[in-house]
Amino acid sequence: MRQSGLLLFVLFLTFFVLNAQAVSAKNHYDETVMALLTELSVAIETISATYDYKNRLLVQQLKEVKDSLMQSTKLPERVLFLIANDSLKEALEKNRQLEYSEVAKVRFIKGLQIINHLYEKTLSLDHHFASVHTLRDIHNMSNPNQYPEFVALRKQLTEKKVKKTGFNLSTLLGDNIYTSVIHSMVSLFVQPNASQEDKEDRFQDIECIVDFTLQMHNDLNIIYFETAFLQNGNEDVISDLEQLFQSYTKPIGYSKSLSSCRDEDDWDTVTRHLHEYLDKLDSAIDAQKDQRSIRLQQINLQFSIDRLLQFITQYNAFIEQGEKFYEKFWVMLDSYENETVCQEKIPTQYLEMKSNIKVAIAKFNTAYKPIGINGSKLKQLLYGINEYQ
Repeated sequence: MRQSGLLLFVLFLTFFVLNAQAVSAKNHYDETVMALLTELSVAIETISATYDYKNRLLVQQLKEVKDSLMQSTKLPERVLFLIANDSLKEALEKNRQLEYSEVAKVRFIKGLQIINHLYEKTLSLDHHFASVHTLRDIHNMSNPNQYPEFVALRKQLTEKKVKKTGFNLSTLLGDNIYTSVIHSMVSLFVQPNASQEDKEDRFQDIECIVDFTLQMHNDLNIIYFETAFLQNGNEDVISDLEQLFQSYTKPIGYSKSLSSCRDEDDWDTVTRHLHEYLDKLDSAIDAQKDQRSIRLQQINLQFSIDRLLQFITQYNAFIEQGEKFYEKFWVMLDSYENETVCQEKIPTQYLEMKSNIKVAIAKFNTAYKPIGINGSKLKQLLYGINEYQ
């Protein structure tokens, strides 16, 4: 009954995952992880069906032996039936543990593939954050002193300043966008020898520059610092993932770091270590020796899966946070109301940043999508059992 219940449950899980995969695009889930979990569910189903068949034969034999034992009145026969009864019970227990080991193997391998997949995603995301824009790019866009037209005007005003009333800013204040703009505006309109038309023409040359930099200066700096914040957060995620890999592979005796494993394409070695670990576990099960050691080895694999589940929760939270940040960045960049009027003066870096942010939002729904099965269902899949059994 237990094995039949397990089989029905795994079939239900298979249907659940296939159904979740069908709607994953709508819910912005990670199709690769969903596919891995589907493969895991199918593998568990196959293992369960195999052992269910074996165990049904043993249960039938056990029933026949018990019936014979009840009917037998001869002591030698009863002794033989009792021995057969114990042997069949031992065979059932051995099958239970062997089934657990096989399920543990596929769980571990699929978990390892999920770790590898998430590592590639976080590395890609780290590269994206690093390449969005540097502080220098932000400074160039948001400071009028980086625009040739504004610099040329300041130079002209410095050369033609009125000695009695004019003054030059210090280097420190001259680089400040607010003091430099105020100083330039005042100097421009107090020139006694310039015509009003000339002043207006020169003002029109820098009007869009001043408008853009004053309106967008704070927003651009916020985008820079919050992108740096997200990059630091992604580095923490990478570090946690590397620690997860270390604890995940420690029980099977693999000692290389995740980055080394990736760089050397050493995944086959990890799998070999797992097979060696499980071979020793199966030998101990066959010998029916040291049950405490067997249980400890099984718990070590369970603990690795627990850590993976915890990390997936952390990863999903970070991806959702990043998506919200980038949606905010888009609103901030798209809020410049004079973009059409000043399009000839707006720096190309600003337009490129808007495009990159828009692409990034799309990527958070494609390349960087969260894992879409909730913790309870994911736990049931990874452990291969119904938590109510």
